[in-house]
Amino acid sequence: MKLVIVESPTKAKTISRFLGKEYKIMASIGHIRDLPKSKIGVDIEHNFAPQYVISPDHKAKVKEIKEAAKKAKEIYYATDEDREGEAISWHLTQILEQDPEKVKRITFHEITKQAILNALEKPKQLDMKLVEAQQARRILDRLVGYELSPFLWRHVKRGLSAGRVQSVAVRLIVERENEIKNFNSEEYWSIEGIFETKDKNTLEAKLQSVNQKALDKMDIKNQEQADKILNECKNQAWKVSAIEQKRKSKQPPPPFTTSSLQQEANNRLNFSAKQTMTLAQKLYEGLEIGSEGQIGLITYMRTDSVNLAENFLQEAKNYIGREFGDKYTLDKPRTYKTKSKGAQEAHEAIRPTDPARTPDSLKGFLDNGLLKLYTLIWQRAVATQMPEAILNATRVDIGGGEYIFRATGQQVVEPGYLKLYPDQDKDKLLPELSENDALEAQDIKGVQHFTEPPARYSDATLVKALEEEGIGRPSTYASIISTVIDRGYVERDDKKRLQPLPIAFDVTELLMKRFPDIVDLEFTARLESSLDHVAEGTIRWEPLMQAFYGPFHKQLEIQEQAMTKESEKEAEGEVCTECGQPMSVKRGRFGRFLACTGYPECKSTRPLKGEAPPPQPEPTDEKCPKCGAPMVKKTGRFGPFLACSRYPDCKSIVNIEKPVKDQNGNPIPCPDCKQGTINERKSKKGKLFYSCSRYPDCKQAYWDRPNGEPCPKCGYATLLRKGKTMYCPQEDCKYKAAIELE
Repeated sequence: MKLVIVESPTKAKTISRFLGKEYKIMASIGHIRDLPKSKIGVDIEHNFAPQYVISPDHKAKVKEIKEAAKKAKEIYYATDEDREGEAISWHLTQILEQDPEKVKRITFHEITKQAILNALEKPKQLDMKLVEAQQARRILDRLVGYELSPFLWRHVKRGLSAGRVQSVAVRLIVERENEIKNFNSEEYWSIEGIFETKDKNTLEAKLQSVNQKALDKMDIKNQEQADKILNECKNQAWKVSAIEQKRKSKQPPPPFTTSSLQQEANNRLNFSAKQTMTLAQKLYEGLEIGSEGQIGLITYMRTDSVNLAENFLQEAKNYIGREFGDKYTLDKPRTYKTKSKGAQEAHEAIRPTDPARTPDSLKGFLDNGLLKLYTLIWQRAVATQMPEAILNATRVDIGGGEYIFRATGQQVVEPGYLKLYPDQDKDKLLPELSENDALEAQDIKGVQHFTEPPARYSDATLVKALEEEGIGRPSTYASIISTVIDRGYVERDDKKRLQPLPIAFDVTELLMKRFPDIVDLEFTARLESSLDHVAEGTIRWEPLMQAFYGPFHKQLEIQEQAMTKESEKEAEGEVCTECGQPMSVKRGRFGRFLACTGYPECKSTRPLKGEAPPPQPEPTDEKCPKCGAPMVKKTGRFGPFLACSRYPDCKSIVNIEKPVKDQNGNPIPCPDCKQGTINERKSKKGKLFYSCSRYPDCKQAYWDRPNGEPCPKCGYATLLRKGKTMYCPQEDCKYKAAIELE
């Protein structure tokens, strides 16, 4: 019997289809050994030797693998072809007490019969450089987490965690939030016109230049300046002053890497990075596809390479020729250069294992999420072997006096790869025109705008930022985002973007002040680069540990002493009034405060001298809807709210509602029941919405703010405002208008 060990039961099931009865396929179920949870597990005094233990939930599996190994003539280690996979195989050899030099290691980019058979014909040795790089990363993360997290417990809040890469990601998210909070919006105006040709065709154009000087975005600063231009445009004679047409080509984007797949799946499918990787793992390891049985549908999904195998290039060409015709095939395969630092060119991009296996052929076998992701991967990879798209770009200048308006259009002449992988750009056609053609201005208006702050990070934009900064690697992007959410530093807002919680600001501020290297982007990137060098064999991992840990541990001791002295000085002479034990300085949502050192037995707290005390509950005349006790007004993360005075025995809370008023300052009546008024409220996640004051008797509610003006088209009682647009909420009305100056 020949034993093949993989890490996943699904992968084992897929591979078992391709091998005969002489092979036994077993799954380790991930890492079977790791550092212990109960202690640091690193012998710092003896060259950072890790002290691995078999996890309790793997002991039965280890026994099973050992029994099978005793009966096996040959053992093949077929774990994933990255650092984690190499480390899993190495741990297995240690448990089975095999000489690493006699180990038969097999790797493959895809789980297909040919790939597995090819790998079995050419087994290789374990790559100890990859094992050491994974080990170094694990030890670094343990040292930081195990020593820095307790520091946060003592000086900020119990239960907090710090991480070598996690803390940098939180810093990026916090700094973006600060940018948003500190952003000062500025008003600016654009002048937009609709012009009509002699054939009654229309085109839209924007004011481009005045007196031969191009307008910048912010040049028209207010309504007064816009009014002046509008008045001067009223009596102008308009004509086509210039037409420029350019033919341009558009190359297909490269096949997916882990990073670009996560970004595109987030942008196009609204998938989180974690969701994308979970689905991609299933597509790689294999799924039941009717009479074909269980097969792997895509290549390995953790990669930073854009290479494509020669057999795929030929198969893709054959498929394109059959389906679209020879004019959509290439004479010579298109190849791409990997731009990512430290990319491994021997690896492949993410692609379908068979380009002829179309998404349509998989309908009925894959659920919606899997099919969407497979379609995205299939289209992108096959499209790389199709011709570039040819587009006509047209620019029309419309002159009147000293004013030039510009209209732009674009039309696809030859779709090329866009036939298979369309982008979000739509054709914008302009009417047939010639220079000096007279035009009539149907409407010229001023449109008010305000500059907007940068958006919060989405999964896509954070992954892109991490990649650009050299922080993390393909296998870690999704887990970084999951970790900062799971550990209570970040949550998703109503648009699924990443919003830092209050504790994230406190911890980031503390780390930047006390441990600047830990949250420094360049320092973290250099450390990532050093781990790449370990994987390449150009440096040893032990000196890297020493170079990092020595200064880090010394800084930790210095800051521990400094903060302890500061806290002791501030808390000097302060004694708990309830149990008599000394008080210590802690940090909370509303700043620092004194807390009893006898916590959790004694939970006494009081304000620190010189610090603003936390807002105290204010009595109200409201009664608790659950128990009838008086309600008090408190302030939380999303502002003031009413809470039962019997808390924690009664945990009832009620939002404080604020009436929405029209332009005359009057409350807006509810259009549905005509008895209540529309009030401003917040959901449990802090999102603003607007609903009837008679809720739950009347359930009328809107996500966008009503303005109290009736719809001019259907007469509905109020229009809603979304950004710079007013619209009618009645589905069959469709009325919409920009907020503008006529």
